[in-house]
Amino acid sequence: KILTKKQLSKDVYMMRLDAPLIAEERSAGQFIILQLDDDYGERIPLTIADADIKEGSITIIYQVVGKSTLQLSEKNVGDVIPTLVGPLGKPTHIEKFGAVVCVGGGIGVAPLHPIAQALKKAGNHVITIIGARTKDLIILEEEMKNIADEFILCTDDGSYGRKALVTVPLKEICERSPKPNMVIAIGPPIMMKFCSETTRPYEVFTQVSLNTIMVDGTGMCGGCRVNVGKEIKFVCVDGPEFDGHKVDFDNMMARLNSYKEFEREAHICFLEQEIKDKEAIR
Repeated sequence: KILTKKQLSKDVYMMRLDAPLIAEERSAGQFIILQLDDDYGERIPLTIADADIKEGSITIIYQVVGKSTLQLSEKNVGDVIPTLVGPLGKPTHIEKFGAVVCVGGGIGVAPLHPIAQALKKAGNHVITIIGARTKDLIILEEEMKNIADEFILCTDDGSYGRKALVTVPLKEICERSPKPNMVIAIGPPIMMKFCSETTRPYEVFTQVSLNTIMVDGTGMCGGCRVNVGKEIKFVCVDGPEFDGHKVDFDNMMARLNSYKEFEREAHICFLEQEIKDKEAIR
């Protein structure tokens, strides 16, 4: 059951869901898979952005990008999501590393939030960089600022904070003496790729969280496979977090685009059906 629903920015929503068993077991970095139709619906992986054990709830944050996320955005408080499984994936390894840079791009700030929380609780010096294309797409600004020892906000167009890509302040931080002990980057694949390339010359370990196409979430279908170093890994069971310096991002992005045409057609058909239904009611 959906307990609360809030719109954070254009096309970005936050929901709290009644899921006491998942709330009790979840750790930072893990995710759920939900399905809106009992039989043939798409299975959507979403990171658990927060959890309240006392209430028995988990929080998810998602962006409307296609048919399934549009359907999810049309659900309201009290509605039920028929299929929800989790927690999935390996939890983030948390310890006191020292200085950790947490870089979040767009909707990637949502999965970064619980990780930054856990790192701060473990005694790390947390440097947070969040970015988006424009001011209206920034999410969880205050929540991330409250966790951080140092906080940097960037927008591509300069409408808010610093006009820069997140890789610019990341490079500056890597040039410090001493350099940071670790970087965690979560966001669009292209952003994670260039964050990894930015840190590579400085030999700063960089961890990324991948969100590939998933079906079963148990490692059986192979849909989420990625090349990491010289090995094939499955994001759902081996990840979602990997060494960004070893991930073949070009291969991953090509696989993510494999179904774009089908996704576009499904989205258009759904919108056309909605228009027909509204006209029929009139």
